[in-house]
Amino acid sequence: MDSESNAMAELPETGWTRSRAMLNWINLSTPLGLLVARIGGAATVRHDRGTYLATGYRHGFPGASAFTIGSVIISRHDLAYFEDRPALLRHEDRHCTQYAFALGVAMLPMYLVCAGMSYVIAGDHSSYNPFERLANLADGNYPPPATRLSRRS
Repeated sequence: MDSESNAMAELPETGWTRSRAMLNWINLSTPLGLLVARIGGAATVRHDRGTYLATGYRHGFPGASAFTIGSVIISRHDLAYFEDRPALLRHEDRHCTQYAFALGVAMLPMYLVCAGMSYVIAGDHSSYNPFERLANLADGNYPPPATRLSRRS
């Protein structure tokens, strides 16, 4: 197994992951992800579980170390960055599933609304964002949830 596959070796490819990949092509979120990666100057490689890793993304938005659109995991970092971060890949893989369930590109405005609500409650886009919480905050290297009021005490 090559080093790219080692990071997610514990997550097998299943009938569901093949269906998820197909759904994300049909709902246009994966083509959008590939387009965003290309516009951002990222090099894209096919990865496990129907995903693509797009590395070397050159734009500053969003500020996360990695983000997902459809079945495309996009990052400013190189492939080696993910070798030591299997938890981050699991986190982003869960977002791939969310795109399949949220009807693809429709997830983008839903995610933005949830990120905004989390920012109002907690001062960050992740703590009270259900998409990030369901993808596991710790795996995404996000801090545990805390409200603005709880941080003042």
